[in-house]
Amino acid sequence: MPYLRIPPGFEALSSALHAAGVGEGPIAEGLVFVAAGPAIGEDFAAVQDALEDAFRLSQSAAREAAPIVYVVAGEDLLGQRGAPAAMVACGLLSAARTAALEGVKPGFTVNVVAPEADADVGATAVWVQRMLESEGATGELVRVGPAHLGKALP
Repeated sequence: MPYLRIPPGFEALSSALHAAGVGEGPIAEGLVFVAAGPAIGEDFAAVQDALEDAFRLSQSAAREAAPIVYVVAGEDLLGQRGAPAAMVACGLLSAARTAALEGVKPGFTVNVVAPEADADVGATAVWVQRMLESEGATGELVRVGPAHLGKALP
């Protein structure tokens, strides 16, 4: 059971994670870090706080060679819900890809799950669980929902 960092407003995801068998545990078992998205608003200090929190928790998980999964909104990766939310989402995606390279030798994985606004929360939870258990996939982005299919998005 990984350490869950889930901000207020994500109760449905928290419940779905528990239903998928992803409950609260020590960081030595893994980390699930859910980005707050538009709740950050236009507060650039909140961007810094979120990224520092992610870094600190990720560093602890990496020291334990534990898997890390960041959950960010798909819309935030495209900047559709404001610059601050995009800064956090894109920062976490970049961090995942960089940390994945560093994690190969010690054997930990870092992945990103990006549900769309109308994605099934149960499907999101299942993908988080899969990425926590994945030993082969690292540095990957998994989009959940059909809105990105076959589209050239800005």
